[in-house]
Amino acid sequence: MTRLAIRVAAAVAVTGAWATTAVGSAASAAPTLAHHPRVAAATRNAGWASSNWSGYAISGGPFTSVSGNWVVPTVSPTRKATFSSSWVGIDGFNNSNLIQTGTEHDYYNGSAHYSAWWEILPASSTTISMTVHAGDAMSATINRGGSGSWTISISDTTRNEHFSIVQSYGGQLTSAEWIQEAPTVGGRLATLANYGQTTFDPGTANGAVPNLTAADGGVMVQKGVQVSTPSAPDSDLDGFNIRYGSTVPPAPAS
Repeated sequence: MTRLAIRVAAAVAVTGAWATTAVGSAASAAPTLAHHPRVAAATRNAGWASSNWSGYAISGGPFTSVSGNWVVPTVSPTRKATFSSSWVGIDGFNNSNLIQTGTEHDYYNGSAHYSAWWEILPASSTTISMTVHAGDAMSATINRGGSGSWTISISDTTRNEHFSIVQSYGGQLTSAEWIQEAPTVGGRLATLANYGQTTFDPGTANGAVPNLTAADGGVMVQKGVQVSTPSAPDSDLDGFNIRYGSTVPPAPAS
């Protein structure tokens, strides 16, 4: 599935009316997707809110590695096309750079579609030749090497499929993220797919426990409705559950 990333000026603070546009029925071809930060101010019961991100983001750094594990969620059928992504990344929360890798779980043309991808803004993202199904256990790592080189790795551990690539990246390294997202489709923000629930656990930042706090968590709000909500961090402070809708799920068992 081809994704086209376009440069954004900054992690845009969205206030008042949420900057969302519902996507109609998809064309017969696979849609063009992009993954952009749209982080907004804090909201009740969350450290931050966004029209397309939810999950956890930590700030500070410099972050030179991030890792995460998650279960590919199952998307429910919808009348119109809906989209969702699960990923880990560095940057994007408070700047316009971003290096990331994850999975896609969408519903369009009458069926669910699952895939894996990697992306470095502002370049186009790349679909990975990997078989991905709902319920698969995924593991991903982004790690800085020498001379500005970065290794992006993602594995479907359920199916024993692995992908790794070395790329150049020069972002500010000021945030690390574990995100459930509604991607941009054809230049417009997609309606989030009903992905049910998934778990990010465990995660690391700079090779260590990220020590997640409730203030690091964020919710997704589209058309004034909260559509994706993370749990509190687990007792290890390295993971969380995240659920479609506004109900806060329980934290995963450590």
